Amino acid sequence: MDRSAGTSGAPRTPSRSGLLAGLPDVGALGRQAAGGVAKRVTRRDRIAGPDPYADEDFKAIYDDPASSVVTDDGLTLSVRTVDLWDGGTDIEPDVTVLFVHGFTLRMASWHFQRFQLAERWAGRRIRMVFFDHRGHGTSDRAPADTCTIDQLADDTAAVIRTIAPAHSSRRRRPARGEPAGSVVLVGHSMGGMALMALARRHGHLFGPDGIVSGVALVATASRGLTEAGLGVGLRNPVVRAFRTSVRRAPRLVQSGRGITRFSLEPVLVAASFGPDFHSRAAGRAVEKIIQNTPLDTLVNFLHALEDHDESTAFPVLAQVPSVVVCGSADQLTPLANSVGMYADLGTDSRLVVAQDAGHMVQFERPGLVNEAIVDLVERRRLALLPPRRRRWLRGQK
Repeated sequence: MDRSAGTSGAPRTPSRSGLLAGLPDVGALGRQAAGGVAKRVTRRDRIAGPDPYADEDFKAIYDDPASSVVTDDGLTLSVRTVDLWDGGTDIEPDVTVLFVHGFTLRMASWHFQRFQLAERWAGRRIRMVFFDHRGHGTSDRAPADTCTIDQLADDTAAVIRTIAPAHSSRRRRPARGEPAGSVVLVGHSMGGMALMALARRHGHLFGPDGIVSGVALVATASRGLTEAGLGVGLRNPVVRAFRTSVRRAPRLVQSGRGITRFSLEPVLVAASFGPDFHSRAAGRAVEKIIQNTPLDTLVNFLHALEDHDESTAFPVLAQVPSVVVCGSADQLTPLANSVGMYADLGTDSRLVVAQDAGHMVQFERPGLVNEAIVDLVERRRLALLPPRRRRWLRGQK
């Protein structure tokens, strides 16, 4: 039972004074995190010199051709599509790379992948697709009971059906197993968890007659986010009180948005980058993305991150090539999680470790992450058919 419930058995909404009374613990953690980031950035400014991303437009991805996907329960997801070849729209891509963002983020968190990979793959028949999860970015707000990893998996399946309608329900294997028109999936943080759930709930997409030809799991975990690292700071009575308040008194909680920014968001921002990260512009971009995520989205999905367990998905994922990427200084999804996933993904998986990088490794070490994605696209293949069993006639020698 939720500890915020009254002894009479009827749920009791925490008051604003109750939330304020419980703030010191998480607030102290927030102050420590924010103060640590500020000191490190100031020190690195003096040592490293000018910000390499000072003139970067981190909203530019929203200038790409826009479309939308309607989920199975009727919500609209915001989508951006980038075709890298010259020619008519009737030309099918050789491969579509679908990017799935993380908790409290949006498609702009793939900024460096969007623009640097476009240069790397210029002229090739490669399509890149980005979308905002429900409750994030410019997609529809998410009802509380739909803020689950399973729902994100179903949403991702809906996106795949929309971007590759001719193939997502294929029942016949292409000639000689060629992965023409296949989809490579790239998921960061909660997006990686959604891909694991996709394998569990929509396993046919990963099979010999499916469409998925590769999976990249970036700074993610197969089990609860708050079991280790700074994630522990998000698992406390104050967060539980916020969650109950979001569901039962949303106006009260929205009026306390500043409290949440002061307490919870600095923890997420602090965990985003490693000790040697140097870019105020990139840091501000990530901070704004987190702060602009609706409060109910933050709190409701936090519960899903605490409880999820996708360990049963790995035999399905292991059917196709994969890569696991993590920063050695990731405090939300520590490196040990990635090593464990890599061990469960079979012989066609690779592990890439970004030394001293934090949770936003695709922002902090874009070149390394991009190389891992390029390599995966080159290694892509559909799941192999099981070996044929020889049939022996009884009595035959």
